Amino acid sequence: MSALVRPRDGRWIGGVCAGLARRFGISANTMRAIFAVSCLLPGPQFLIYIALWVLLPNEKSTSTAW
Repeated sequence: MSALVRPRDGRWIGGVCAGLARRFGISANTMRAIFAVSCLLPGPQFLIYIALWVLLPNEKSTSTAW
């Protein structure tokens, strides 16, 4: 499993679902569908998403030094 970070590629809004999907080894679209279905249930899903957006670090870019 990889580290829990928000990737620079493949993100839609904040990259939280893409980061969680990469961490657990599933498709980002599957994770987005799970989040969308979970929003139909009562609970603090949006607050958790925003908290993860703020707390998860961005993936470090692999830039080449010229």
